[in-house]
Amino acid sequence: MKRYHFSRFLILVMVCPILLAACAPAQSGPAMAELPAGKAYADGKEIYFVHTEASDADVASLLTTMMDSPVLEVPGLAEVPDTALANVYVFDNGLSGMGPLGFQADVFDNPPGSDGYSPLRKLSIVTWVDPAKARELKSVADILQAEQAGEVTIAQPGVVINMPFVVWDGGKR
Repeated sequence: MKRYHFSRFLILVMVCPILLAACAPAQSGPAMAELPAGKAYADGKEIYFVHTEASDADVASLLTTMMDSPVLEVPGLAEVPDTALANVYVFDNGLSGMGPLGFQADVFDNPPGSDGYSPLRKLSIVTWVDPAKARELKSVADILQAEQAGEVTIAQPGVVINMPFVVWDGGKR
């Protein structure tokens, strides 16, 4: 009699998980993935974006380490015509912060919904002439005004980075 009860118990233990799995709802919609997002500014407002590819191996490696997520090297991005690119301004001195070089957060032009939006960004390096006088700049207008005043210089090393926005003023993915 005990053997009979044990056999029924064993069958129940083996069949229940199968029945429960069959009753579980199937995942609907597209597969989801998590990517670490960086914080930056566009038009003076906070935005969040991801790095997915860069045309330069050193930049891809730096961003991979910074975000703890792979950023692929795609040299062909450097061949994309300027008309298909927007800009990202990265600071290489000045105020300490969460930017990729250890200084203030990046500044983007052309957020989604504006003329000229592109996830492909031409890298512009902003350098304070006197880092002791650095202040946080949150818009391209602020950066260009500081350049005209002789406070910063802007260099373009020819690097293109794919940096789609994920959260911006008035929108998110």
